[in-house]
Amino acid sequence: MRIGIDLGGTKIEGIDLGGTKIEGIVLDDEGTERARQRIDSPQGDYGATILSIKQLTEAIAAKADCPVDTPVGIGIPGAISPRTRLVKNANSTWLIDHALDRDLAEALQREVKLANDANCFAVSEAVDGAGKGHGMVFGVILGTGVGGGIAIDGQVHAGLNAIAGEWGHNPLPWPRDSLGVSELPGPTCYCGKNGCIETFLSGPGFTRDFIAAGGPDLTATEIAVRAHTGDATAQEAIERYMDRLARAIAGVVNILDPDAIVLGGGLSRLDTIYDRLPSILSRYVFSDVCETPILKNRHGDSSGVRGAAWLWPIKK
Repeated sequence: MRIGIDLGGTKIEGIDLGGTKIEGIVLDDEGTERARQRIDSPQGDYGATILSIKQLTEAIAAKADCPVDTPVGIGIPGAISPRTRLVKNANSTWLIDHALDRDLAEALQREVKLANDANCFAVSEAVDGAGKGHGMVFGVILGTGVGGGIAIDGQVHAGLNAIAGEWGHNPLPWPRDSLGVSELPGPTCYCGKNGCIETFLSGPGFTRDFIAAGGPDLTATEIAVRAHTGDATAQEAIERYMDRLARAIAGVVNILDPDAIVLGGGLSRLDTIYDRLPSILSRYVFSDVCETPILKNRHGDSSGVRGAAWLWPIKK
């Protein structure tokens, strides 16, 4: 049972605002999907984004027969700055420096909660996903970028600066010449620094590393298939990736020591991670034993929008 405000009903709405699509969902208090719809994201147009979210929330509310005042949780590719109350760190750059939460509350005429999309992923998996039953869940996004979110007892932990979980913009720990490929100073990151974890562990970073070692331009899945068939360059790329992932996650475990780590994003589909990572991780964690479970997400691409809905706890 989730304890929280009384919504006067049993349904909650969630919106996942992405760079290319906006998805909406209605869940009941058991987590059962009652309505879902996806539309394209307006590109570069803040006003059109507000209007699109308004129309989408109205459409899914009508499908699920929601009360007109049902609160809405919204996952965004960024965060609201605690100082300015404006959006920061958004790769959908047209959102930056806007009061998105207030503008949406005014447009929707209902209460709105916003959270970073990685935090929504963590909440989704903590509430009724792979991390259910674990007190502190660290949600990892391994995709086009590398993000992370923290859920404690099913609730977002955003932090004082609204950046809790942003492990992807820390430097890769214990840099070295890994199988003949130097990790220093590291690739340039869009944040302006070099050697961020994201530049190594994102999908594009994995491909870039493979190409630098003499391989062709392939996706992570294609590289994994080549490794499985005995391609030496692909196998070495997998080895580098696994070791770097273990070092990066060890930093999280050493600081947070979460009860579970749940992986999401495209690279989380690589089964070799779950077979290999735990034993490699134990080399780097500052403990005599590392029992931290590394779990594959349960809700897949739906975790973001489900977690947005779960930003509003239901009182039964």
